[in-house]
This record gives sequence, C-alpha cells and structure tokens, in this order.
Amino acid sequence: MHRYIIISRTRVACGAVSDWHHHGTRHLYGFLEAGRMRLEHGEKGGSAVEVGRGDFFHIPPRLVHRDVNPDKEQELVVVNILVGKGDPVINVKSPKQGLRSKNPTGENDGSKGVLE
Repeated sequence: MHRYIIISRTRVACGAVSDWHHHGTRHLYGFLEAGRMRLEHGEKGGSAVEVGRGDFFHIPPRLVHRDVNPDKEQELVVVNILVGKGDPVINVKSPKQGLRSKNPTGENDGSKGVLE
C-alpha cells in the first residue's frame, strides 16, 4: 500500500456526533456500507449533506466538518480512504476555524455528498 494512503473501516454508534475536525492536506474518499450519515460543515455548521447506504462521498482538504449518525437505533459503517501527507485528523473548536468551505454538490463525479 502506498505510504500516503490510509484505509479504515469504522463503526459509528447510534446518535454519535464527532468533534469538529478536518483532514489537513488530505482528501477523504468514503463509502457508506450501512446506516445513514450527516456531514455538517460551513459557517457555524449550518450546511449539511446526508449520505445513505451505498453512497460515495468526498471531503476536500481543510474542510472543517463533523460526522453525525442521526439514527438512534442503527449504527453506521463507513469505509474511509485518506490520500495525502500530514496528520489524518485535526480537531478544531468550531467550524469557523476552517480554511475552506464551499457548497456541497454531487454533480461532478456521480457521487453523493461531495463537499467541494
């Protein structure tokens, strides 16, 4: 495996909400195996993209976001592929600390929840 690629498969508990964070200079490509996930981002965290089972998504470098499992009864399972150098996760206090925030689209590559 290439030394600048990290692949993980994560189970996220029912109702869990991650801290605000970004992935530095890394791109994150993800696939939702099970459940639903809301990716909150933007100024004050006011924007969100919902992804469901079978959806692919992309989070560009430095986009401050948090991952939410909105389902109180089902865990979610996500496969993440981080590509690039540097720390894989950088926690921040709030979405205002982001260096970049654009509206989500799903039109450029056929995936849902593209945050760029």
